[in-house]
Amino acid sequence: MDKVIANNLKKLRETACYTQEETAQALGITRSAYSNYESGDREVPYDVIEKASDFFGCDMTMLFEENEVGDAMILASAFRIDGIAPEDTAEILRFKDIVKSYLKMETIEAK
Repeated sequence: MDKVIANNLKKLRETACYTQEETAQALGITRSAYSNYESGDREVPYDVIEKASDFFGCDMTMLFEENEVGDAMILASAFRIDGIAPEDTAEILRFKDIVKSYLKMETIEAK
């Protein structure tokens, strides 16, 4: 499971065109810690998974998906805002959380 999460973190980061440094900064961890999570060398703590899902604007369950549906969800949720200051990260995370909640409601209504 660690490799699945690691692969999905990398897919999300690369699809959104973020560096490991930018992603680590947004998650409040060091770049080396993030690199270890992304490579699967270290288990990703729950709080980091939660922050990553907020940062990338996706549901946490998507990080555990290992199939084409998961890949499609990664592409659908990946978006990036260029030129942001570190202090703006909290506002961006709140916005992405709103988008994530909206997408979740749409999924529920479709069932």
